[in-house]
Amino acid sequence: MLGAVAFGLLPSAAYAAPSVTEIEKQIDEAWQKLEPAIENYNKVHNELAKNQKRADSLNRKIVPLALQVEVSLGEVGDMASYFYMNGRASEFGSLLNAKSPDQFLYQLLTLEQISTSQRAKIAGVAKQKDKYAAQKAELDKLIVTLKDQDAALAKQKKSIQAEMDRLQRLRIQAYGTSTVGGALRIGVCPAVLPTGKRAIAVRKACSMIGRSYVWGANGPSTFDCSGLTQYAWAAAGVSLAHYTGDQYKETSYVSRASMQPGDLVFFYGDRHHVGIYVGNGLMVHAPHSGDRVRMAYIGNMPISGSGTRSPL
Repeated sequence: MLGAVAFGLLPSAAYAAPSVTEIEKQIDEAWQKLEPAIENYNKVHNELAKNQKRADSLNRKIVPLALQVEVSLGEVGDMASYFYMNGRASEFGSLLNAKSPDQFLYQLLTLEQISTSQRAKIAGVAKQKDKYAAQKAELDKLIVTLKDQDAALAKQKKSIQAEMDRLQRLRIQAYGTSTVGGALRIGVCPAVLPTGKRAIAVRKACSMIGRSYVWGANGPSTFDCSGLTQYAWAAAGVSLAHYTGDQYKETSYVSRASMQPGDLVFFYGDRHHVGIYVGNGLMVHAPHSGDRVRMAYIGNMPISGSGTRSPL
């Protein structure tokens, strides 16, 4: 993927230096190939963390169950040792010394019930332990795969960062500045002030304007696109994953006409970019490498199908 991105931006001595418009177009095309790779890293890293948490939870259930089985087996062993040491004569002697037929029957039934109850107890606990252990075994396999993927993607970080640095050099060449596309604030932020959790989320997003874009970052000093929306809504007590694909699934569709400040807007067919709506057709988002968290019009990029979503 990175090779394809780099190939599309190689300068050629046979042509005049590209114009600002041409450079911006090349940067945009390259970024559309690069950002999905970044969000894929976020996806794998997020899945790894979730599954490790699930495995730890299962293990916390397995340990006491295993101990229960061990203790129960120990109790059975103690009973067996008692009968062995005292001989079966002691057992039958106890029964034969009963003072009445009813007491004899009661003692006989009690011994049987203790045995049956103990076996059922051990079997039930062992079955539950085996169920959790089987689930954890599957998770452990998945975690190994995810760790391999996570490590492989982490190795790409140097290459991805080098590509980002190259895009930034082109950007500076085109604009002579590290911030692109005009002022970071293009109006009052939030443009429309909501209430409740929405107010907290949009105020937090607006307060992050000017922070640098760093891929894989979710605050408080640097952000990528899904890291910013996660951070803003976390301030309002709403948990979102650090991955655009999961954030899309964690939210519900609202029509563009019904959007409220705090809603999320997803862009492009694969929804690899997201911003937080702040009213009047404006959003706050973390655009791309070399840029900073800023305001923008949501109509500047193609909104994906069903891409206007509410976290509430």
